[in-house]
Amino acid sequence: MTLQRALLSVSDKTGLIELAQALHRLHIELLSTGGTAQVLRDAKIPVREVSNFTGFPEMLDGRVKTLHPKIHGGLLGNRDIPSHQEAMTRHGIDPIDLVVVNLYPFRETIAQPGVTLEEAIENIDIGGPAMVRSAAKNHAHVAVLTDPADYPRLLQELEKNRGSISAATRFDLAVKAFSHTAEYDGAIATYLSGLNTESQADGYPERLHLSFVKHQSLRYGENPHQGAAFYRDPAAPSGVLSHYRQLQGKPLSYNNIADADTAWDCVRFLDAPACVIVKHANPCGVALGNQALDAYQRAYATDPTSAYGGIIAFNRTVDEATVEALQRQFVEVLIAPEFTSAALERLSQKANVRVLQLPDDKGLNRWDMKRVGGGLLVQTSDSGGLNEDALKVVTQAAPTEEQWTDLRLAFHVAHYVKSNAVVFCGQGRTLGIGAGQMSRVDSTRIAQRKAEDAGLSLQGSVAASDAFFPFRDGLDVLARAGALAIIQPGGSLRDGEVIAAADEQGVAMVLTGIRHFRH
Repeated sequence: MTLQRALLSVSDKTGLIELAQALHRLHIELLSTGGTAQVLRDAKIPVREVSNFTGFPEMLDGRVKTLHPKIHGGLLGNRDIPSHQEAMTRHGIDPIDLVVVNLYPFRETIAQPGVTLEEAIENIDIGGPAMVRSAAKNHAHVAVLTDPADYPRLLQELEKNRGSISAATRFDLAVKAFSHTAEYDGAIATYLSGLNTESQADGYPERLHLSFVKHQSLRYGENPHQGAAFYRDPAAPSGVLSHYRQLQGKPLSYNNIADADTAWDCVRFLDAPACVIVKHANPCGVALGNQALDAYQRAYATDPTSAYGGIIAFNRTVDEATVEALQRQFVEVLIAPEFTSAALERLSQKANVRVLQLPDDKGLNRWDMKRVGGGLLVQTSDSGGLNEDALKVVTQAAPTEEQWTDLRLAFHVAHYVKSNAVVFCGQGRTLGIGAGQMSRVDSTRIAQRKAEDAGLSLQGSVAASDAFFPFRDGLDVLARAGALAIIQPGGSLRDGEVIAAADEQGVAMVLTGIRHFRH
């Protein structure tokens, strides 16, 4: 198919001049609207206004420009059907072979603080999606470009094939175009649904429109017999894992990405310099320190065996001394907001280590989601934070100032450990972590054994439980292990019994009023 006529109407002017110049050199007539036409005229590129092409002026403050039979007839007419050709000739409709359209910036508009509904409405594109869909439907005869990143690819093919575009390319661009309009409409529906509070008192829309963009194919999923890919949410807030920039190393695997998400979320919400080491979806060592190296040394000591092959995340700049200390273990992924040039030079000597840089930001996804058979569970995100005003000491003994610091750390870490979760802490670091057991007592015993295996004493430690103690037995095990202060949500029918058991053993207990199950 040789191009004779192209219509350009874009909100994002990236690459527009270069594209139009190349199309003009190929003797392709250019049609355009409003601001796009003016940009082309300013660049001395011949262009014909759509209003001259249709014989009908733009009107209603630009709301009606391209909604005309001469535009959509030129896009939708099937060149292989004689009756279509006859109708086009009879009504003076010239074919349009290429449409270059990207839509009003609706998502960018609603992201602005204080945007009004009226402003959002004015940035809902009508003519653009209509042209995109018309062109994509008739991709057997029309090519459609919606992404400036595709301009060079199209131009290369046009120049190579003397002004023609292959059927395969037109089909590929049509698929992308329909995805583009679907995402655009989904963003509008999601935004308006969020405003429709009268019919959705719970804050969840009747229909959830999700759009994710494929970032990369993965070698395999959780296991080698499973296929996998990683998709990014275009609307994800800054600071979440999907904004990573990989500085070096092998491609990330499915399990790398899942574990990196846990490690990064756990470390980025800690205020002091901190290090988190994750293995198989659970933190195996977390520590605060004076700087990154100190935090790593203390986190590693919690469970050196499990740290092997782990994901390591820092919330401070990683320097060369820290990288040197990491040589003691095999590291799958290293994450930090910044790396010194010397640290990166040292890391380059281990080219397979995946190094990720992420913005130091505490933004949260609006929702957490989990796929189940035939459906999707959706909930608000859990930052793992504490409501300081709700913390309540319920025992005769009260935590010391140092214990308060460790209790907050222990409860924070427990949020990122699979339930049932029990975490021992002391002096700003984890001492033992028990994860994923059906019994809270078993999780406690595992945490105790982990500490013993690492040669760490639990005497004088503090402990956190991600949910309440249904019986006093879990509390008794913690106290016998050496914990002097315990933090837990409370809310059990036997809270009185558990609190009495703490008093019997001189243990301070703090109730949070909030739990952090992680399944």
